[in-house]
Amino acid sequence: MSAQTILFELDREHVKLDNLLKLTGVCDSGGAGKHLVASGAVTVDGEPESRKTRKLRAGQVVRVGGIEIRVVDIGG
Repeated sequence: MSAQTILFELDREHVKLDNLLKLTGVCDSGGAGKHLVASGAVTVDGEPESRKTRKLRAGQVVRVGGIEIRVVDIGG
């Protein structure tokens, strides 16, 4: 079974990891996103990530369970 892929169009320099999880609908709130990261369930570019407010930029890939979030420039 393949992962569900979400493209997140970045309209600024970066987005914080907990906020990205909220904005993409993976979590209901930033607080829930922080708990998810703290649980060890999140990877960034294939590496486990524990920094709840890690700054993500275009080109990075976040995975949570069966969900893959690709951060892309707003232009594509």
